[in-house]
Amino acid sequence: MSQRSRHSTAPAEPAVAQLSSRALRWEIGQRCLALAGESRVKATCDELPAVLFDASGDGAHGNFLKASYQRICVSADWKRRLNKRYSAFRRLPRSSERTYRELDCANSSDALLMNIFCYPGITSRKPLCALLGTDRGLRPRFGVRPRTPLVDGHADRSEIDMALGDLFVEAKLTESGFQGARPDLVYRYKQLDDTFNVEDLPRSGVAFAGYQVVRGVLAAQHSGTSFMLLCDHRRPELIEVFYRVVRAVRDCELRSRLAVLTWQELAVTLPKTMQAFLSNKYGIDAGRLR
Repeated sequence: MSQRSRHSTAPAEPAVAQLSSRALRWEIGQRCLALAGESRVKATCDELPAVLFDASGDGAHGNFLKASYQRICVSADWKRRLNKRYSAFRRLPRSSERTYRELDCANSSDALLMNIFCYPGITSRKPLCALLGTDRGLRPRFGVRPRTPLVDGHADRSEIDMALGDLFVEAKLTESGFQGARPDLVYRYKQLDDTFNVEDLPRSGVAFAGYQVVRGVLAAQHSGTSFMLLCDHRRPELIEVFYRVVRAVRDCELRSRLAVLTWQELAVTLPKTMQAFLSNKYGIDAGRLR
């Protein structure tokens, strides 16, 4: 059995302390403030401040491993991802002085994803590729639009966080959930009834829960790819929602292409430098899986 299908068989049991999204945001913020050193940082004017980093001007950025950031900056398509605007910029003191971006934020799951997958040689590592079920040496693409068909003849323009060969990845860190959606937003997908037992999809009141997971599964069905949730082991509620959506999938073959992996499990396959970075900055410690 492949590593990918092994992860799709049952929800992982939490083996480390569970944290709410707020608690994890607070922990990461405190870690980053302690580690900032000479890096220039700002914090939002909130009850639970978000920490944002500046680029240092010497080819480094406080929110990234230097080797990852330098590779991002010399790749046009990866560098464009850095321009994604930070939605809460107005809550920054003197927000007009500088334009902050989403990937400047310590809580950004996109920044965490790129820190790992843009690191030199990372996608050629045998243990990592075996865990993901991907070929070695693939080049990741970020902000991919699968263009899942809609009933009106148009295509969905929603993004998947990363594509690595035939694997789509949705990354989560401190996000509160997967978004909810009105029924009309869900029923607009052409392959919805063929893909799901719709009555079994999770709901929150009238709205569908786990909307981003539903979109990811539909994208995998349309594209013939696999779909993986990559999230923190301390957020078992995200894993539970993922499996509630998976249980509604009609086709067993498609279900075998859907998987959950935690950052902690991924960390086991990474270089020691990366493991230390993840442990110090995010509290993602491969040694705490059991």
